[in-house]
Amino acid sequence: MPARTTQTHPTATGTTGSAAPGPTRTGGLPAACHPLPAAAVTVFAAALTAAAGHGPAGAALTVGAVAAGQLSVGWCNDRADLRRDLATGRRDKPLVAGTVSAAAVTWAAALALLLCVPLSLACGLLAGAVHLVGVAAAWAYNLRLKRTAASWLPYALAFGLLPAFVTLGLPGAPWPPPWLTAAAALLGAGAHFANVLPDIEDDLATGVVGLPQRLGARASAAIAGLLVLGSTATLVVGPPGRVSAYGWTLLAVTATALLLAARRPAGKLPFLTAMAVAGADVILLVVELRP
Repeated sequence: MPARTTQTHPTATGTTGSAAPGPTRTGGLPAACHPLPAAAVTVFAAALTAAAGHGPAGAALTVGAVAAGQLSVGWCNDRADLRRDLATGRRDKPLVAGTVSAAAVTWAAALALLLCVPLSLACGLLAGAVHLVGVAAAWAYNLRLKRTAASWLPYALAFGLLPAFVTLGLPGAPWPPPWLTAAAALLGAGAHFANVLPDIEDDLATGVVGLPQRLGARASAAIAGLLVLGSTATLVVGPPGRVSAYGWTLLAVTATALLLAARRPAGKLPFLTAMAVAGADVILLVVELRP
């Protein structure tokens, strides 16, 4: 549970205490971009580009576009949540702690988004358009949809489109196999349910009532586990040919890990477990898609 303080309250400008207006501070920018999810998605994209057979130049553009998009989304999220984080005393957040200014985060998000556009389109017009739709979905989540019953949809859409962005940048612009799109979308939706678990009480107190908040921690933890398990199962049985020993082992270990994580729905364990499963899935994916 994040630390709380009765000393910090939002003002009309959305800042107070250490987050009050003042000189632009940039030291907390790396922490404000949600580095773990941003790095995880970027590494996932890098693995996809390697598995799909991109050359060095294409891989650099693809991974660079994804990294820029993820940075923009992370900074947008922290800036959009500033009032809520102040109200709940989230001293673990750089904007509330005062290690970075709101202006710096706003500019960083805007610049990263501007950089994402040409990098995405340099991978091909169709590929770039697909990626920018995914980034737009993530921004829509930050700015509006996280407070609705459709909060899961931007995650499913953005993750589900990522394999298409990678493969459409190849010669001939092929679409990814349906099982890969389905697995990515399931993983994204599962990550959403797992990611919000530690903050459900604070979210409800500040008017954020997405689908996990409406269902509660226990139900959301169970759904997160089922979605992530479904993603792994799709990766294991979706490709043509026999399932490898690694695939069956991964499926069994995933089911066990998710079952154990679901027993502690209030903490960060379900989300960290989902990230670990995603890492193991990437290994399987590289093997399955390698030309």
